[in-house]
Amino acid sequence: MDGSGEESSAEAKNLLLFVGVGPEDDGKVAEAMATKVANLRILGDDEGKMNLSVMAAGGQVLAVSQFTLYGDCKKGRRPTFIGAAPPEQGRELFDHFVVALESLGLTVATGEFGAMMDVQLVNAGPVTIWLDSVEILASRS
Repeated sequence: MDGSGEESSAEAKNLLLFVGVGPEDDGKVAEAMATKVANLRILGDDEGKMNLSVMAAGGQVLAVSQFTLYGDCKKGRRPTFIGAAPPEQGRELFDHFVVALESLGLTVATGEFGAMMDVQLVNAGPVTIWLDSVEILASRS
């Protein structure tokens, strides 16, 4: 935004990533997901079309570890999170994912792993995209 409250085309093109890690995930998954995220053309160009990746747009990434993405609500009234990786594995792979993004040239900030955080988001679009590592790796075969 410029000082008048009007949106500016020079506004930063950034991504907020909520990252969940499953027990079958490994370094190969973290690297494949980082490559996919960095190159996914989901940001608007000067004409407002989804033509730019965060790398092409010169944007930055905020990555927040989010085990609750694995919440299963099929039974009962309270979700279970047994589908998420254990905390030690989750931290290791989350860190691996962040390093993989940085190795691609992105500036990455992170939340504090395992901490209760308040995250605010202004969603341009709104655009929210779900990437599943199983599907991403299957499509590369």
